[in-house]
Amino acid sequence: MKALKDRIIKDGKCFPGGILKVDSFINHQMDASLMRSMAVEFVRRFASARINKIITVEASGIAPAIMVGNLLELPVVFAKKKKPSTMEHMLCTTIHSFTKGKDYTVCVSQEYLGPEDRVLFIDDFLANGNAALGILDLVKQAGASLEGMGFLIEKSFQNGGNELRRMGIHVESLAIVDSLDNCTIQLHD
Repeated sequence: MKALKDRIIKDGKCFPGGILKVDSFINHQMDASLMRSMAVEFVRRFASARINKIITVEASGIAPAIMVGNLLELPVVFAKKKKPSTMEHMLCTTIHSFTKGKDYTVCVSQEYLGPEDRVLFIDDFLANGNAALGILDLVKQAGASLEGMGFLIEKSFQNGGNELRRMGIHVESLAIVDSLDNCTIQLHD
């Protein structure tokens, strides 16, 4: 998606260790117009999928997931990174955060994710695929079906995208970063 790629080149910042910072327009301060355009593109790319629910992980996936849910007029569920004391009948799994370097237990209520659900996972980044695999685990625990996974930005030099595609998952990434070597952002054409 050209608008996203242009914005990554213009405003993205690279840090050692394969970290791409896009907090000025995606995951801290958000460009709502760009977010809506990205949601429109996801709706186009997943037009043939039979989706009845959008799922994401808090916090950075919430904005794009809400935009997609709004366009499709579908509910959006986000996996919480802390076990709420008020949540009953939880499904939980552990996800390792590449950026933060720690593990999170994420939970979803069975009240909002069940066997009747055909879900689309939306998130900001795909790196090693840990969040995606965690969501896949929650979907399986719920007896739901995964219809696809959409990511704003994929780091192709990490193995997450390849692994998910090998598993037969329909993966769509709006911008693919081929390299962040020497803190230079190289995007896939």
